[in-house]
Amino acid sequence: MSQAPGAQPSPPSVYHERQRLELCAVHALNNVLQQQLFSQEAADEICKRPLSQLALPQVLGLILNLPSPVSLGLLSLPLRRRHWVALRQVDGIYYNLDSKLRAPEALGDEDGVRAFLATALAQGLCEVLLVVTKEVEEKGCWLRTD
Repeated sequence: MSQAPGAQPSPPSVYHERQRLELCAVHALNNVLQQQLFSQEAADEICKRPLSQLALPQVLGLILNLPSPVSLGLLSLPLRRRHWVALRQVDGIYYNLDSKLRAPEALGDEDGVRAFLATALAQGLCEVLLVVTKEVEEKGCWLRTD
């Protein structure tokens, strides 16, 4: 079908979710996939399920974005900000390397770091980034297949 002279082609139908609450990861996934496939509940479940499948020896470190209380001296304010925290294994022991701590906090072995991650994820509004080598990323071996 031909268009009338001077007529503009109709714009493509583009799926676009607008920001609601702090669900930007869900909105970003749905926007990239161009349909509403993910809900907050589905995204939360995905985050919890790969936790047990992480091949931690293949992971160089983890970076978490967590809610963090705001305080003025000894006074705690009813506000929440976001704070980035690093987790890393050194000589077989996983450590919480939170810059707000006076010293690294030992989390223990893989079970200890998984428990820490489970607690952080259970609090909600937590994001976890895996730091892996390019080779691990290309092979996708940061997840166990068993």
